[in-house]
Amino acid sequence: MLSFVTIFTISGAKYSLEDKWNTEKRTAFKKKLQEYLKITKMNPERLQVWFWDESGFSLRVIRRKNWCQKGKRKKVRGDRRRGRINVMGGLRYSDKKRWVEFLKKGNAQSFYEVMKEFYQELINEWVSTGNEAKDLASKGAKIVIILDNARFHKKGEILQQIEKEMPNIHLEFLPEYSPDYNLIELVWHSAKEHIANRLFTSIEDLEFLLHRLLNEGELIINWERKLKNKGNSINVV
Repeated sequence: MLSFVTIFTISGAKYSLEDKWNTEKRTAFKKKLQEYLKITKMNPERLQVWFWDESGFSLRVIRRKNWCQKGKRKKVRGDRRRGRINVMGGLRYSDKKRWVEFLKKGNAQSFYEVMKEFYQELINEWVSTGNEAKDLASKGAKIVIILDNARFHKKGEILQQIEKEMPNIHLEFLPEYSPDYNLIELVWHSAKEHIANRLFTSIEDLEFLLHRLLNEGELIINWERKLKNKGNSINVV
């Protein structure tokens, strides 16, 4: 089982977020998250913790060093393919299950639509273990979702709809400038490393691979690695 995320700093980074941190909020949040993770380790049927975020993946050609002679500058044709895939989804702490949905643009409406798809996935999982769908709200696990402070995550009418239609879900917002507390950052980083040197002929090819990596469990992640995240912050899990 993973230990809780702890924070260290390294030198030589281009920028740091530390001067923007509210240390009191971060300390309080860390304490709360530790309690959540303690409960889900002991009783995953009672509480699930999901780390949630959005990310983008682009079609591109890697320009290798041997494309021109060493020491000579050579103009490379614009073979960079245009195209981008945006994903939104979560990582469950207890078993490291990943679930993502593909979307055209991240906004309040797409956030709501993806949350509905995610909640249906939870219902399907609940039913697959022999339970009745109608009993999820009263007998199922509480779902704590850790996510950042993007404006569209906090739109009032969307939050009301989620509370009304998805009663098991509780949104827990990260302290400002604290992506190092979001474990799913390691998933995005690992996925981008996996596709970095591949050439895709179409968006469909990239989406197919991302679906296998992120939804079907093909992505292998070193959960013990140290990840340089934002500025000087790194994740240690």
